[in-house]
Amino acid sequence: MIGIFPVFSQQLTYCNPINLDYGYTPIPNFAEWGRHRATADPVIVNYKGDYILFSTNQWGYWTSPDLYHWTFHSRFFLNPWNQVYDELCAPAVGIKGDTVLVMGSTYEPDFTIWMSTNPLANEWEPLVEKFEIGGWDPDFFTDDDGRLYMYNGSSNRYPLYGIELNSNTLNPIGTRKEMYLLEPWRYGWQRFGEHMDNTFLDPFMEGAHMTKHNGKYYLQYGAPGTEFSGYSDGVVVGDSPLGPFTPQSDPLSMKLGGFARGAGHGATFQDNQGNYWHVSTIMISVKNTFERRLGIWPAGFDQDDVMWANTAFGDYPHYLPATDKPGAFTGWMLLNYGKPMQVSSTLGSYTANKANDEDLKTYWSAKTGDAGEWIQSDLGEVSTVHAVQINYADQDVAANRLGKYNDQYHQYVLKYSEDGKNWKVLKDKSKNHTDVPHEYIELKSPVKARFIRLENVHMPTGEFALSGLRVFGKGAGQAPEKVNGFVVLRTEKDKRSAFIKWQPVDDAYAYNIYYGTAPDKLYTSIMVLGNNEYWLKTMDRMKDYYFTIEAINENGMSEKVATLKVQ
Repeated sequence: MIGIFPVFSQQLTYCNPINLDYGYTPIPNFAEWGRHRATADPVIVNYKGDYILFSTNQWGYWTSPDLYHWTFHSRFFLNPWNQVYDELCAPAVGIKGDTVLVMGSTYEPDFTIWMSTNPLANEWEPLVEKFEIGGWDPDFFTDDDGRLYMYNGSSNRYPLYGIELNSNTLNPIGTRKEMYLLEPWRYGWQRFGEHMDNTFLDPFMEGAHMTKHNGKYYLQYGAPGTEFSGYSDGVVVGDSPLGPFTPQSDPLSMKLGGFARGAGHGATFQDNQGNYWHVSTIMISVKNTFERRLGIWPAGFDQDDVMWANTAFGDYPHYLPATDKPGAFTGWMLLNYGKPMQVSSTLGSYTANKANDEDLKTYWSAKTGDAGEWIQSDLGEVSTVHAVQINYADQDVAANRLGKYNDQYHQYVLKYSEDGKNWKVLKDKSKNHTDVPHEYIELKSPVKARFIRLENVHMPTGEFALSGLRVFGKGAGQAPEKVNGFVVLRTEKDKRSAFIKWQPVDDAYAYNIYYGTAPDKLYTSIMVLGNNEYWLKTMDRMKDYYFTIEAINENGMSEKVATLKVQ
């Protein structure tokens, strides 16, 4: 095992969005609709067995030994002559030998490239004081032969670019070359807009990241827009680091449905056991376009060297790397979607069921942030509870909350009951002094409960508000029956699109649609909640597709239907 791990209580699972002490947007005009937490554009590197995470505008970075326990390191990387709000926007993080390299996005010739051989101790120094060629959304990649490359680009007009750098001086070798430009005429998922219709802008591509596997080069990129559910990472594949490249038809990572949507502008890395993971951006985009969070998805390469990331049940509990099932879904189902909720008070239209409607964009808010405000979820029947996720929302956040605050915290008491009268404590964090905006509680032993009650003790700022009180485990009944009448109607007018319908299953609260360009490569999934139809607009117009579907309820998943081929 690489590295020395501190002692923690054994944690087997995690749940997206990952629970980081996210900073608030530092840009005043981005906060005019309300102060809010925001970050995006993450990159994780494995450095000597520890994971280092940088993302946009956090005034520092995180490290972790296990992808669950994260420690924040405060650090400003801008120099006095960098007169911008963006403190490391969409940073590049690379490793060359035993050195970590870091640089933020810039169009100017005066950003510093920083270096560290001891990032856990927050020790950094300039490697290149002013990197003259700059680059927005940069990425550093060191090849097996020691040669160093940089990729960059963020535009709805221009492609991604790549260039080799002198591995000692970091001076450019030659000039930048074009790597790839979007082709929305062919790939439906690359179209701009929530409905992928290119309504008012052309699609953006950004967020380059390079991964090498089995002698091939996988250049990843984010598209078509960060504020949309379809924000995804695509990938093009080549035999050399500067191309030429051939696109994979479907995104590497896409998460169109469910609680936390979006999986774009990210990075791929390996854990200490050699498994691949992909970290990327989750959209909220309510108080500002750039209100976002981060998610981590299992990833890898199949026997044909096709790169994939698995976002199926991507916001449900999954196993961490240091387990015997790294990246696997636990099988713990959501127990309280749309079920009855009771609350201590309600602020305006922020009503109770917005805390369990499986939409990160909506939330319930109490009238105050005072101790004693509470919310209670009725699971409908006594169930086996394995985990609870508490997703706090930003409502009436203090006006001074711009940037990172390291001294704030949440305190609460979580209780459970079988009858709604006799209560036991599930988790007491009334003395907590950490910031846990997306708290995830994995129980050491499951409990039997019908009611889950969260009582506020202290909010760091604003009202007691939740975008999701999510209870995971197993119900007391049977998994749903297999779906009948599954049809995929691909349009002749535009073969990037299809209308999908199926017969409702009476006891299902959701469905997972799986599809891909081969029957054994159904790598893209979409969770559809409370509906029996879906308008799909993501396909490669030049390829045949294969589809299947499963029904979902509190007790498990149905058998998938036989795979359909759609031409």
